[in-house]
Amino acid sequence: MIESCSDRLPFDSLVFPANTFFNLKLKDPFVNTNYHLVPTAGTRLKDQPASERPRERLVKLGPYALSPAELVAILVRTGLQGVNAVEIGKQLIQKFGSLTSMARASVDDLQKVRGIGLDKAVTLVAAFTLAIKMAEELQRESPVLDNPEAVALLVREQNRVMNVETFQLLLLNTRRRLIRIEQVSEGILDTLLVHAREVFNSAIAARAAAIVLVHNHPSGDPTPSEADIKVTRDLIRAGQLLKIEVLDHVILGLATPERSKDYTSLRELGYFYS
Repeated sequence: MIESCSDRLPFDSLVFPANTFFNLKLKDPFVNTNYHLVPTAGTRLKDQPASERPRERLVKLGPYALSPAELVAILVRTGLQGVNAVEIGKQLIQKFGSLTSMARASVDDLQKVRGIGLDKAVTLVAAFTLAIKMAEELQRESPVLDNPEAVALLVREQNRVMNVETFQLLLLNTRRRLIRIEQVSEGILDTLLVHAREVFNSAIAARAAAIVLVHNHPSGDPTPSEADIKVTRDLIRAGQLLKIEVLDHVILGLATPERSKDYTSLRELGYFYS
């Protein structure tokens, strides 16, 4: 603590290191010459202890120990005067509401946040796109898809960034391994049209023995609608005629404190009868 009183050196003769900030506390509100100056830490990350800086924390504790804002800070690297990279990360997440919404943002959308220029926006879009491409690599490894949890794990990341309902078809061989994923239709907001002809033409062309139906609810609530249930039952009946089994219909949303799963399975809910 540095004290300066009227009988000591005047404040303007003192020299302080760069980027030193002070809280001014007056002893007497009517006498300006009698005060305490308490240095406070700068907001820049490099002025903080190593144990609090995101990069050092990641190296020491691993990436899962970091908050989303700290991970974003590593990507954006620098902040603004008086606002460090972690605070910019918090502002980004607050503006978009979630990492999922931020992943949907374009370069132009991201640049509307103070402190995010073209280079930082491009870096963020590239990072989110890499996560999606990693999920696509998992698809090419032909996983066994004999339960809804495995299905959700496979297609979760791609569906999180979709702003409209998108109906997808997982084509499986006799061992319940993935042949490929096909997008059948894309809706406008909550309206989605699915035709059995489109679904089973793809399955026949791929010589699929079974299929899994998947679509997303952009609202985040994976509860099936009456239309979802009707489409499912129609496709089950069509599959029985063609000897192509419809194994499940998985709807993807978002997990909440009240709902631990971010998906629902119509088979698990008991809707699988013709």
